[in-house]
Formats: sequence, structure tokens, C-alpha cells
Amino acid sequence: MSTAQERLTDTLYGLGWGAVKQLPEPLAVRLGQTLADTAWKRRGKSILRLEANLARVVPDAGPEQLAALSRAGMRSYLRYWMESFRLPAWSEERRRTGFDPKDLHHLTDGLDAGRGVVLALPHLANWDLAGAWVTTALGVPFATVAERLRPETLYDRFVAYRESLGMEVLPHTGGAAFGTLARRLRAGGLVCLVADRDLSASGVDVDFFGETARMPAGPAALAQQTGALLLPVTLWYDDSPVMRGRVHPAVEVPADGSRAEKTAAMTQALADVFAAGIADHPEDWHMLQRLWLADLEPRRESP
Repeated sequence: MSTAQERLTDTLYGLGWGAVKQLPEPLAVRLGQTLADTAWKRRGKSILRLEANLARVVPDAGPEQLAALSRAGMRSYLRYWMESFRLPAWSEERRRTGFDPKDLHHLTDGLDAGRGVVLALPHLANWDLAGAWVTTALGVPFATVAERLRPETLYDRFVAYRESLGMEVLPHTGGAAFGTLARRLRAGGLVCLVADRDLSASGVDVDFFGETARMPAGPAALAQQTGALLLPVTLWYDDSPVMRGRVHPAVEVPADGSRAEKTAAMTQALADVFAAGIADHPEDWHMLQRLWLADLEPRRESP
């Protein structure tokens, strides 16, 4: 990305946070749907990638169903952005009532016992809203990591945004995040990680909808090293203004095997829970990038 493109990207995000949060909510909803439909009709690379990903999730879907799913997916994606731009301006009451999680006892029991907890989520619905609900409704701060974005000013915007919601944000690069997260967990704290895509060399290969994908080893490794609970979380939207979610039972550390084998088994267990949640609500899975290894392999030149 050129310097001019980086400046434009940062400016557009700045306008979003500055202008969209001032809109009345019904107007923001309509704006999001209009932007989503406009992007969907253009059939750009992101839309085609979203449909290719959804074809793995719903393998029996024909072209018309996939097109309808991708349109609904873009509306869900823009709902995420409209909500995210507006979250800092929401009242505490709006944050408390904006999310309705099921089986919350898996989280609260672990925290009440003084045991650290790792929440691992896929890119479903609005993970920032779920985090804001945790810090507001439960009054529990947590640590997370963020990928460094270009330009640096855009990364700074995201860090400031999430810190304004009560999150401790650590940079993904540099190697220091794991140690800090481990210390938070040993102190009985909470860590939240989006964990359905990892293109690094340290990722774990998993079976995901019948093909190989790579997911981060961090959640499983942290649970093993600190004794923290590892809880998968899935999120989804319905026709109401309230986001829904579920905290799933803990992924246990296997009794046998090497550390790498245990990490692989736990990451596969996470992938299985994520897959079930995504299959139930495919339109809310915001995966507009390549994920499966088959899509990442270099294309062979034709003879």
C-alpha cells in the first residue's frame, strides 16, 4: 500500500469514528445496509472471496443461495462496523443491553474461582461489542492483542478505540504479548483472543469444514502454561438490535502427549466449536480473506 493509500485509509476510518457515531441509530443502520448492498453489487475480490469461503461452510448451496448468503454477510459485516464506530458513544445501559450471552456461568465460575480464563472467538458478528459488554456489564477488564496495521496512525486509532472500551491492547508482533498475557492469567485475569485465522509459521493446522486451515496456537498454549480455562465463544445476530452469543464448555488439556500434541488437539477442539457456530450462522462469519491452505498455495504456471 502506497503512502497516499495509507493516508486515505486512515482518513476514511477517522471520518467513520468521527461522523457515524453522531448519527441516530436507525439512520446508521440504513447507512450500513446501503453501503453493504453497494459493495455486494460490485462483486469485488472481497465479495468473491467471501462466497468462496461460504461455499466450504454450506457445500450444498447453489449460486443463488451463495449470493444471498454473501449479501447477508456483507450486511452483517457493515453492521459490525456501524456498531464499532458508535460503541464509544453508547451509554453504559446501551452496552449492557446490546449483548445477550448464553451459558455465561462457564466464564463467571472460572473467574469467581480465581482461575484465569482465555476466551477464544472466531470472526463472528461483533467481538468488540462482546468485549465492551464484559467490561461494562461484568465490570471485568481483559487483555487482548491487535495486529499492527499500516499506517501506524490507523493502528493507534484501533488501540485507542479498544482501550476506551476498557481493554488492554498488546501488539501482536514483537514476542512480548505472550508473556504479558500469561502473567494476567496467572493473576486470575481474563484474556480474549480472536482465533480462527493464523498465517504465521507458528500456527496449528486443523481440519476445518473438511479442509486444512491454520489457526493460532496461542490460546491452547496459554491454557497449558498457566492452568487457565480455555472457553470457546460464538456470536451471532438476529433481527433485533441485540447481539446473541454462547460461552461453550472448557476445552480440556489432554492428559497424554507432548506439549505440541496437546496444543494441536486443543486447537482442533476450538476449530470444531467454531465450525459448528459458523455453520449455524454463516452470514455472520466475517471472513473476507483467504483462510484454507489450499487457497494460499502458490498457483502453478500453466505448461
